[in-house]
Amino acid sequence: MEHAEEIRAAAAEGEALMRLPDTTAKTLRDSGIVRMFQPKEYGGLEAHPREAAETTMELAKLDGAAGWVAGIVGVHPWELAFFDRKAQDEIWGEDPDMWMASPYAPMGVAVPVDGGYLLNGRWSFSSGTDHCGWVMIGAAVGDKDGNRTNEVLHVVLPRSDYEIDADSWDMLGLRGTGSKDLIVKDAFVPTHRTLSADLVLGGDAWRQAGRDETLYRFPFSCLFPLGITSAIIGMTEGLLACYVAAQKERVQVTGVPIKEDPYVLFAISDAAAEIAASRAALLETVDRFWDKTERRVEVTFEERAAGRRTQIAAGWRAVRAMDEVFTRSGGAAMKADGVIGRFWRDAHVGLTHAIQVPGITYHSAALAQLGGEPEGIYRSMI
Repeated sequence: MEHAEEIRAAAAEGEALMRLPDTTAKTLRDSGIVRMFQPKEYGGLEAHPREAAETTMELAKLDGAAGWVAGIVGVHPWELAFFDRKAQDEIWGEDPDMWMASPYAPMGVAVPVDGGYLLNGRWSFSSGTDHCGWVMIGAAVGDKDGNRTNEVLHVVLPRSDYEIDADSWDMLGLRGTGSKDLIVKDAFVPTHRTLSADLVLGGDAWRQAGRDETLYRFPFSCLFPLGITSAIIGMTEGLLACYVAAQKERVQVTGVPIKEDPYVLFAISDAAAEIAASRAALLETVDRFWDKTERRVEVTFEERAAGRRTQIAAGWRAVRAMDEVFTRSGGAAMKADGVIGRFWRDAHVGLTHAIQVPGITYHSAALAQLGGEPEGIYRSMI
């Protein structure tokens, strides 16, 4: 990967800054990685999701935070393609490399007014937000008294309409992602900058937008988690690579070289195999869903639920494997400013993302497999 050493070397700076360094953000912007799911008419690449996943993994092997930001910010152009063309022109018309932060969680309330909505709220975990000129966030539609209803919108706002709480991000890991809080006070959101969350989550947004390309018909429940899990797997690959490099000439306090310790050799091979299997399982789902979508064959709820189960398990499996070598790294690797420690912290914090929580998804996948019909929350993000 071009600029690999530059990105790797800047990772420590990002952890200290608690955001991506400007040099790393510029490199990612210039590379076009965030335009991989962007429509071609707006300078995008309309790439295969597998290509985006593999690129995110390679980036996260260099710097977990950079991979995380690219994986999350990179999915937003895919959804913007479903918004009113006026909104797309506003964001991409002057700058095809414009980045949008998130999150999608409906932490705010949008009250209907003439021509749109009045938005208020506070959103946490806006990854990469310091380098973004817009945000795409979730909001519950409010009634006339401002009380939440069950209707949820995804809305886009320019940087002038929200405040970034600079002191809201101080975490054990993923510090370089700068996933800070956003505050919105009485921002007017015109209707053309809103989109029904149900359309996106239900897989029907492409119809309304008139986009028939395979990429835009691809299931959201596979595409959105892909960047996150790919980044986590990349972090575990990065730690394993650092571990192997550090162990080649290492001699244990017993005087036994690592190369002669059968237990460590087994741990290395076992971890490498588990991490590789996690990567392969994640990418196999992407390829299979793409092939079905390209043939205009429905990816059923049961298949999507099983795909989410595979995606979640891939992240957990890779991190568990990473732990097996991390605990055999020796005291010198435990320094707070060390590369191995940073990968370890980033991967573990990444695993706490809501998209990696097994409970509801595992329940739904098993129930669907047994012929049941998950309802309500059990269909969430599937």
